[in-house]
Amino acid sequence: MFSRMTRARTLVLLAAVAAAAPRSSLAQPAAVDAVELSVAELQAALRAKSLTCRALTQAYLSRIDALDKRGPAINAIVVTHPRALAIADSLDAHAAAGRPLGPLHCVPLIVKDNFETYDLQTTGGSLALAEWVPPQDATMVRLVRQAGAIVLAKSNMAEWAFTPYETVSSILPGYTKNPYALDRVTAGSSGGTAAAVAASFGAVGLGTDTGNSIRGPSAHQALVGIRSTMGLTSRAGVIPLNFAADIAGPMARTVADAVAVFDVIAASDPADTVTAPADARRDRRYADALRRGALRGARIGVLVQAYARPSHDAEVDSVFRHALEELAGAGATVVPDVRVPALDSILRLQQGGCNRFKADLERYFAERAPNAPVKTLDEILRSGRFHPTVESRLRAGAAATEPPEQSAGCVSRERSREALRAAVLQLMDSLQLDGFVYPTWSNPPRLIGDLNTPHGDNSQLFSPSTGFPAITVPMGYTRGGRLPAGLSFFGRPWSEGRLIGLAFDYEQATRHRRPPPLTNPDR
Repeated sequence: MFSRMTRARTLVLLAAVAAAAPRSSLAQPAAVDAVELSVAELQAALRAKSLTCRALTQAYLSRIDALDKRGPAINAIVVTHPRALAIADSLDAHAAAGRPLGPLHCVPLIVKDNFETYDLQTTGGSLALAEWVPPQDATMVRLVRQAGAIVLAKSNMAEWAFTPYETVSSILPGYTKNPYALDRVTAGSSGGTAAAVAASFGAVGLGTDTGNSIRGPSAHQALVGIRSTMGLTSRAGVIPLNFAADIAGPMARTVADAVAVFDVIAASDPADTVTAPADARRDRRYADALRRGALRGARIGVLVQAYARPSHDAEVDSVFRHALEELAGAGATVVPDVRVPALDSILRLQQGGCNRFKADLERYFAERAPNAPVKTLDEILRSGRFHPTVESRLRAGAAATEPPEQSAGCVSRERSREALRAAVLQLMDSLQLDGFVYPTWSNPPRLIGDLNTPHGDNSQLFSPSTGFPAITVPMGYTRGGRLPAGLSFFGRPWSEGRLIGLAFDYEQATRHRRPPPLTNPDR
């Protein structure tokens, strides 16, 4: 197993990657140690001309080649970009000409396969969309490319983003494996992005989160994942699951890396009207929150209703109790046993079901005509081009007959969400809280194929139902130090800067993140 990496570790960036070296030497991946390489580290090396974008990109491609379908066979990558090295060469030429560099200059990015990419297929994990290449990028992909990032690869996902528990699809045979324990799940649905970033197949990643799917896989792979306030980041160009709750955002090995992406993608977007207030409500620069001392004097509530259940794992509970001690040790006031009053009554306000999938998906494809590969959910069902495990979900979606705006179940769900938002804010005000914490999962990652033991997902209720932001960070390990566990920070709408500060201070005080025990092909 690799030793714990810190920001002070020495990078192996040798003469073969010097900017003046001939092309033949630039292609040698052994010159770059990409394992746990941070955005700040790689950009410092690029500025110092001890590293070229081509050499960096080649190093990640070499890791994917050695570890994704061979060796441990993580099975996280659907496709790598065939022009990645040519794009890297263009970025090297841009830098050599002395032109201004974007904030994500030459940051190799892993993108979940439900984001539109104009130069790579976009499938949502389904054979029904195989080989579909949209004519445009999703807004978030366009923004990171404009900032200088390289879309290095598209990652596997739970098909149609249906399940938060595992990552399996019809577009890629087999399960995506957890790089910390190859017999364990990655969670879902952004499990491919999480596994790839954890295994250093790219510097950072993009995922989507309807109920869990950024934060869950991040917790299972010792990553940082940010689910923003609804309306702070655009979903335009992302295949929808439930447009009332869908969010897209960053997944990274450190808070600082996640924030490097978040600063680029938090913005208003005319193509997603929910983001209209974003430019006025966002912080000027979220990286300004990356300062030690944010926990000192903060009041943090332990949100018991988010995780307390009979199946709560004793080891996860022990790690969480230790995390509370770490928060207090960093200067926070930890307020125990915090509960939202009348939560059960609030949840009972929803009467009847609300399945938006058919309406949202068919609207999405109608907006992409005539380029869309399919038009209706019934067409997908008739094709038979999907994984058997999603058929029941597809049929349940197809059975919905009312638009969400006319569905009594959907209307009552919005009433329940509004009441929950008010109750959470009232609770925070009454206790003068800066945020809440709870374990992101109450149980360790399951064995692949196991759908019987408790899953322990704690992320479905509070953040998705309120639209308020949540961030997960590593808080330790269970099962002999093998399986990662995550700590969630949850707070007020538009409070990302405050939550980022709290998460960063906790991360820096504890340094729980360590790389998975994979063989390094560069050594």
